[in-house]
Amino acid sequence: MCPNNHFYAMRVLHYPVKNNSYRMKLIYKTLLLIVLATGLSFNALAQRGNYKPEMYVGATFGMTGSMMYLNPTVDQDILTGYNGGLVFRYVADKSLGVQAELNFSERGWKQKGGAFTHRLSYVEVPFLTHFNFGDKFRFFVNIGPKIGYLVSDKTTVNNAATTEDEEEQRAQAVQYPLDYGFCFGMGVLVSAGKQVFQLDTRANLSMSDVFPNQKKDYFNNSNNLYASVSFAWLIRIK
Repeated sequence: MCPNNHFYAMRVLHYPVKNNSYRMKLIYKTLLLIVLATGLSFNALAQRGNYKPEMYVGATFGMTGSMMYLNPTVDQDILTGYNGGLVFRYVADKSLGVQAELNFSERGWKQKGGAFTHRLSYVEVPFLTHFNFGDKFRFFVNIGPKIGYLVSDKTTVNNAATTEDEEEQRAQAVQYPLDYGFCFGMGVLVSAGKQVFQLDTRANLSMSDVFPNQKKDYFNNSNNLYASVSFAWLIRIK
């Protein structure tokens, strides 16, 4: 079996970027889809029945486990990092709502054995459709697009490179600080009066490249792939 087969679905979602003009058009289209999806969600929720809406604000904190989809491939270990931020949730139906977040999230890639790491820190905003099932104890699913911007870029070298390929891989600098893609997650929550305590797990796939991807460059593809586990505390304000 080809070692890259398990990345096939991810390749389908990747759009090769040949120039900056194409990239900007793709970004604008993604942002437009986010705005339209959010507007349609709020419009649909506003037309629901007599359910008393619920509105929450709160904070989340947790950790990420990340790798990068790199082509040519690079042997990697999982790189752990911090993930947390603020959350706003509006539930206008017994089982349907919308959720927006403002997060600080660390991700990147780590060479097999830990000889080299490239840690990337983003401020990101997910726009999610929120499905929940239950009453005081609920199971929920969140799905939707996200967009982020790089605020920190740090490399750590523990051992010198042993091949020319390793030197090339380590020398790659961030070319595209804007990160956009999709996330899907599920979790459980418990309500205690106006307070909510929840555990959220999430998978994230970036459609944007991080490193230069022209024919002359080392990597053809460089997409962030990461999962996160977060604990959240929310308070009901409506």
